[in-house]
Amino acid sequence: METNSKLLKKLMLAMMVAMGVVVSPILRIEGMCPMSSVINITCAVILGPWYALLCATLIGIIRMFLMGIPPLALTGAVFGAFLSGILYRVSKNNLLFAVIGEVIGTGIIGAIVSAPIMTYFWGKKGLTFMFYVPLFFTATIIGGTIAFIFLGALIKNGMLIKIQNSLGVKVYDKSRNINKQPIANKTQC
Repeated sequence: METNSKLLKKLMLAMMVAMGVVVSPILRIEGMCPMSSVINITCAVILGPWYALLCATLIGIIRMFLMGIPPLALTGAVFGAFLSGILYRVSKNNLLFAVIGEVIGTGIIGAIVSAPIMTYFWGKKGLTFMFYVPLFFTATIIGGTIAFIFLGALIKNGMLIKIQNSLGVKVYDKSRNINKQPIANKTQC
């Protein structure tokens, strides 16, 4: 079973990377990629912080080499993906904290780190450390909202817990703590 969940995690990671590369150009302008936030949060919730960090890194590298995207593809994604996963786990699977982690990690930290990277390695002149904050922050709010709605729907129909369980991810199922009776007993009157 352990080997099966490792294989499933790798397959899920590969799918998330592929989706991230494909959907990232949607609604994208330089410094603003809301679909990246959707992938970051979704991966962080489903696979955890380390896989989310790896996913964001791989997507960024692929986008940089194949699509000619500047280093913003990396600096703008890795902090949010990792922090989203950390806050989601620390909060015992509270989806709102995953979104907050992405907003802080990408919208603020990633934006601040991006300005010197773009100045020194990409040759952009006149950028202050707050230059990308409005764009990144807005993109993470848009992407965070989309991810919150999508993952909220998966929570509501019970699919998120099934996906997480099949991948061997630690799940804090709040509904089981409230009602410890089996589901079959709930339907009987």
